[in-house]
Amino acid sequence: MMNRMASSLKVTVSVTVVLALVIFQANCGSFGLKKVRNAKVLGFDWKNCGQPDAPAVLKTFTMSPDPINIPGSLTAAASGSTSVELAAPLSLNVTLEKEVAGFWVKVPCLEELGSCHYKDVCDILNQLIPPGQDCPEPLHTYGLPCHCPFKAGSYSLPQSEFYLPYMDLPSWLTNGNYRVQGDLGGGGKELGCLKLSLSIHSD
Repeated sequence: MMNRMASSLKVTVSVTVVLALVIFQANCGSFGLKKVRNAKVLGFDWKNCGQPDAPAVLKTFTMSPDPINIPGSLTAAASGSTSVELAAPLSLNVTLEKEVAGFWVKVPCLEELGSCHYKDVCDILNQLIPPGQDCPEPLHTYGLPCHCPFKAGSYSLPQSEFYLPYMDLPSWLTNGNYRVQGDLGGGGKELGCLKLSLSIHSD
């Protein structure tokens, strides 16, 4: 499980994306997983969905090629900012939907995967990367943090190349169109919101 989470973290390039992808891959070990030999991720899109004055925003996020092949290489770059320090506890509410017969159906939370509420993503990050351990590349090279608190300021990852290996996914996640929304909160306030959409096609 931790190896899959580490792979997810390598493609996170800002505070918001770090949290979204780590949570999305967390705790998959209890599911019946399918070994994905060849998969394509296509039609990736994103947008901020928070209030106009939300402190944490993703400003740019690009990934290529389209489609992205798994296994295969991708190139990603991103930038974001937060006007306040993001400190524990940071809650994250994830809503995952799959298109079924033309309708968007909410995927329930089952063993920490799906539409779930996470009380403190800072704690999850500490479990994934013990405090005192260097952040994985390329976060370490560019001085990007992977632990709370995330100081107020701007964060940027220049265009970087990543390799996506073979991976195990729940059988229901191997084909289809998906939407995911992550709402980040702290101190009883909404700190940021991000919506992602993508399609997965696999053998």
